[in-house]
Amino acid sequence: MIKIEFSQKDIDSLHYERFHYPHPAIQKRMEVVYLKSQGFKHKEISRVCVLSEDSIRNYLKTYSNEGIEGLKHWNYKGQKSELLKYQESLEKYFREHPPRSTAEAQAVIEKQTGIKRSPSQIRLFLKKIGMKFRKVGFVPGKATDPSHQRKQEAFIEEELKPRLEEAEKGTRTLFS
Repeated sequence: MIKIEFSQKDIDSLHYERFHYPHPAIQKRMEVVYLKSQGFKHKEISRVCVLSEDSIRNYLKTYSNEGIEGLKHWNYKGQKSELLKYQESLEKYFREHPPRSTAEAQAVIEKQTGIKRSPSQIRLFLKKIGMKFRKVGFVPGKATDPSHQRKQEAFIEEELKPRLEEAEKGTRTLFS
């Protein structure tokens, strides 16, 4: 068991930071050290925080050597995507042939690179290379039924045109 002396100032800082630090992983570290300052045993901290005792020891050693500031360092870089090797060629291809869907982009990427990724990973990759997703809409077609055609013509003549004329005169505001 690691024996650490805690100042009241550090206990107060730990208590505050475990709820207010912007990164949840750092909050968890602060929680571990705070619980230790309150006399909890490693097994209890492990159970409450759902962490291994090795992680708890690592956090406590970091605190012991570097203080609260040491607990705030987050050095996780993540893994680099294998697709980054093909970024330039895929970006060029997608600029010339924009995909209609994530599934289409997924198929193209798999065909060109041999790398299969989930749709969510494909969307993330496309965002990284500057592609944007557009919502697809539709323009309603002309009415084919003669009664609907008469209704459309009546609407245009009796409602739309008079309002457009009022907007041109400045008596009505028109939003587009």
